[in-house]
Amino acid sequence: MLAFRAIAPDGSPVDGFSFDGNTVTYERDEHVEAGIRAELELPETDDPRWLVPGVFYGENRVESCTRLYPRFTPGRADVERMESDAWSFRADRCSTPAVFSGGRGLVTSEVSPLGQAGVGFALRNGRPVVWLDFPYREEPLRYDGSETPAPRDVQTYRWQPGESVELDVREGDLSSLRRAAPFVDPGWVPVEEAAALAAFGLHRWHYRADPPRLLETVGFDREGDRDAMHVSWVSGVPYAYALLRHGSRVGNREYAAAAEAVLDHVASSLAPSGTFWAQWTATRGWTTGWHPDHSRLHARTLADATLFLHRSGPRWEEAVRSNLDVACRTQREDGALPSAHHVETGDAVSWEGTAGIAWIPALVEAGRLEEARRAGEYYGRFDIFSGAPEDVDLAPTSEDGYAAVMAFVALEDWEAARRAADWMLTFRYTYDVEFSPQTLLGRYEFKTRGADQASPANQHLHAFGLICLPEMVRLARVTGEQWYEQTTRENLACFRQFVARHDGDFGARRGMTTERYYQTDVFEAKGGVLPLSHAWTGGVLLYGCEAALELGL
Repeated sequence: MLAFRAIAPDGSPVDGFSFDGNTVTYERDEHVEAGIRAELELPETDDPRWLVPGVFYGENRVESCTRLYPRFTPGRADVERMESDAWSFRADRCSTPAVFSGGRGLVTSEVSPLGQAGVGFALRNGRPVVWLDFPYREEPLRYDGSETPAPRDVQTYRWQPGESVELDVREGDLSSLRRAAPFVDPGWVPVEEAAALAAFGLHRWHYRADPPRLLETVGFDREGDRDAMHVSWVSGVPYAYALLRHGSRVGNREYAAAAEAVLDHVASSLAPSGTFWAQWTATRGWTTGWHPDHSRLHARTLADATLFLHRSGPRWEEAVRSNLDVACRTQREDGALPSAHHVETGDAVSWEGTAGIAWIPALVEAGRLEEARRAGEYYGRFDIFSGAPEDVDLAPTSEDGYAAVMAFVALEDWEAARRAADWMLTFRYTYDVEFSPQTLLGRYEFKTRGADQASPANQHLHAFGLICLPEMVRLARVTGEQWYEQTTRENLACFRQFVARHDGDFGARRGMTTERYYQTDVFEAKGGVLPLSHAWTGGVLLYGCEAALELGL
């Protein structure tokens, strides 16, 4: 049953309020500082299956995960390790301001008459309890993106005698994550122009010829470039492929030649394992990437490079085959593929998480269907995916969702693909965050609907969802589920904002795009962007635009 109460900053009850539906009235003669909590108790369970969209997934962090960020631990709390049996968060962290247990819960809007709203949950005597706070409370700590817990952030409202407000409190299920409101395309430029700008930026600012590479990051102010290239993920093959595809379509031989040179560089530099290396750096040459264990190569990094190199053409077939041979040789009897491979032998060094799912599309497209299907049967058992990016260890991320969608669509396993897409879309913003007009995002009236939260560990918006644009469109058209195509249109529209149209546009150079849009109080102040251009952000926008043009999206 839904119940309302007024609470003081310390959580104790405050008297003098009446509640009629969602209307709250303060009836005392003196002002008071208090918040309002709407709380829903759910049936007893031993697995509450928490979901705060974009923020919290089940226990949220497995015990073996090396990256610290909020984790659910029944019956105990350790704030220094960001572990607790009760959590509260501000609404703008959430891709939809909502909280669920077992698919049931409460939904609200980001902003209320009392200030920004909040969500929270706890397990009390075996019963999940979910709530909405007006205004928000962040407890038992405030997560600022670092591994050091910040003090809790508790907001209250100053009530005047006789004041009455109407709050947005709705009971709901996971269908609440499908936004039905009309959508107005906020893109600054049409798809064709966005492709041209992204291609220009990728070639002009990120490409270097000796050796051929796409720099992972370059500064808006032309300071602090990172002279390194992953073979995929944050640089490398997928984005060289996009540049090659664009250059071929528009007849720009300079773009195509640069892309081919990057692909040649990657394909001709295999590790002793027979796979690609993970990363090239100016100081160390070819090396293993960002994981602290320098004997391991991350499977998703290798697999995406293999997939997009295969798509680039038969010229690089030998390198593709070498990588797939390693993946197949190391596949377990139950179908699992390694999450990481040893740099010398190619043998599995980790099975944790689901990063190995990224091999499936490459296996399918190369005709290795038996191995791909066995892997699909294994990964089809999962309802939470984790471990795709190199930088957050075993955290669940939106990138895991993209990898799962790409895998199951490649297999034409439409039921698994729908489940993967629905999970992935829990990271997608269904509303436009309110920004102060005194911030960069506020001045440019940035619309967040269609953007994805990177992960519970990295709470910023990013454009990586464009990597699975073709698969989402195919899924929509095969199943008749037009919501998948609509949200994919929104995803592409969102990131046709903030592609620099000219030098000086939002402080960037023409064609630059950023990795991070700060929609909440994490890493940097809300309303800013990271003033770096990334090869992957321009590359994935270019890829998404080229695919959209081909598909008539």
